[in-house]
Amino acid sequence: MWRWQRREKKVTAKKARMPKHGKGMMQFYVNAVLKRLKGQKKSDV
Repeated sequence: MWRWQRREKKVTAKKARMPKHGKGMMQFYVNAVLKRLKGQKKSDV
């Protein structure tokens, strides 16, 4: 096993694990964006 192959294996393992947290992270990200947009609208008005 070469080092870069081992690293690639780790990356693919991480990607396989992501979906479990994916929804929560997307929700968190969307909420943050919405908050930022609301703040900008207030400052514009």
